[in-house]
Parts: sequence; C-alpha cells; structure tokens
Amino acid sequence: MTETLVARGTTGAVAVAWDADQAVTALYSANYRSLVRLAAMLLRDAGAAEEVVQDAFVAMHGGWRRLRDPDKALSYLRQSVVNRSRSVLRHRAVVEKYAPKGLPDAPSAEAGAIGELERSAVVQALHKLPTRQREALVLRYYADLSEAEIAQAMGISRGAVKSHTARGMASLRTILEQFS
Repeated sequence: MTETLVARGTTGAVAVAWDADQAVTALYSANYRSLVRLAAMLLRDAGAAEEVVQDAFVAMHGGWRRLRDPDKALSYLRQSVVNRSRSVLRHRAVVEKYAPKGLPDAPSAEAGAIGELERSAVVQALHKLPTRQREALVLRYYADLSEAEIAQAMGISRGAVKSHTARGMASLRTILEQFS
C-alpha cells in the first residue's frame, strides 16, 4: 500500500508518494541519533536507549497506515521514545523492588564440623578448670562483660577477676594443647 508524505523543501510543499519502508527509512536516517540521545538521557543506559528507539521505529513502521498526519511522524517518534523509556524505568523499579535478596555466605560443612569440634573441645577444657577461673572466662568471653561487671557478678575485686582470667587462660591453653 502506498501512503502520501508531504516533503517540505525550498520550493514549498510537494506531495510525494512513499510507502512505510521509504518513510521510516528516511526518518531513521535523519533522526536515529538524536532519538537515542534523548532515550539515553532518560534511561542512563546506551544499550537500553538503542532498544527503545528501535522499538519505536518498528512500531511506527507497523502503524504507518494509521498515522493521520505524516508531518507529525517525528513528534510521534519522540513521544513514543519518551513513553517507552518511562516503561523501561517502571520495569526497572519493579525488578529492583522484588529482586531476590542474596543469601549470606554460609560456611562450608567442613568449617561447621571443625567449629563444632573446637567448641566442644573448649567446653570440655572449661569444665576441667577450677570454678572461679571457669566463671571468669565464661563471663568475659561468652557473656562479653567488662572486668567491673564480672567483679560485681562474682562478688570479688577487679584485681581478682584479672588474676582468675589470666590463670584460666593459661590453664585452658595447656589443656587444649594436650587435646591436639
């Protein structure tokens, strides 16, 4: 089917019979780069901008017969590029909103088994310590209490806490070395 396109030149308006292929090819040659720049400014992504513009040209080619005023083809293309860019931005927002959260890095099974063995060895070694040393170490390293808080919890002085902690660590080290 042949359509009529009005070409404006220096001599005035002249009616030229163009089909959709010729008209869209002429528009593409003259306006592709400027439309890609427009889309790139909206999308901040050159690849997506090119896709949007190409889709707009394909849609124009397919709907060329329905175009009421061929003089406004460039305006139609610009509006199509803007609308398609908005759609891409909306799609991005939805994808980002519902993107699956990455799973945290999980330790390997071997690391878990070794960790469990080490913990059980430490617990066994703790049970071999005198009561005050065991209490001081547990309150310091498992409960993460300060020396003042440990002294208050155990009902002893801060100096005694330091002494029990230091002796407990030395004894614990000796016991754990015997296990390995």
